[in-house]
Amino acid sequence: MPDTFIDYFDAMSSPWTYLGHQRFEKLAQRFNLTIRHKPMDLLKVWSVSGGLPLKQRAQQRQVYRHLELKRWSDILQRPCNLEPAFHPVADRRACYLVIAAMQQGLDWSLLTNAILRAVWVEDRNIADHPTLVAIADENGFDGKALLAATEDEAVKAEYERNSAEAIRIGVFGAPAYVYEGEIFWGQERLLMLDWRLSQKHGLDLSGFRFD
Repeated sequence: MPDTFIDYFDAMSSPWTYLGHQRFEKLAQRFNLTIRHKPMDLLKVWSVSGGLPLKQRAQQRQVYRHLELKRWSDILQRPCNLEPAFHPVADRRACYLVIAAMQQGLDWSLLTNAILRAVWVEDRNIADHPTLVAIADENGFDGKALLAATEDEAVKAEYERNSAEAIRIGVFGAPAYVYEGEIFWGQERLLMLDWRLSQKHGLDLSGFRFD
């Protein structure tokens, strides 16, 4: 039998995570998969995988990234500020906030989407603690309590474990979806993931098209 879970490695400041988050969640729901959400330290992952922070990339790559973001925003009809006021932004505390929500059995997906929107739609600074409290409050959480929980060692330890696991299994960017040990990197690969899941579940692939 195919696995009933899928691992989801992401970062709270990634535009590609933002663009793919809700589509990935719907895909997992369609196949009755439990998402094992693993916010990670993207800078640490990049440090061993050859990735570079945005401002250190070649100008050609920065320009093309900008173009791709606009294309995907248009294709998906999902708003995306191509030059947000607060990016690059330190997202460690935001990752902690989501992990704290997960550990308390709260709706981590709702909070994740809200944080991503804060960066890529609302021009808010997710490195600012009061801003994180406000985002959480606006989405039905107890922001102050959740922020206080980000100081828990269990939260910080889970973040470090996620990062170490990502490096160990070969994840090199965000988002990465890992199903039965196979990595699908980037929201652009969601169609490939759909194809693989359909194959694993014995569905008819005759009508599945990539063109």
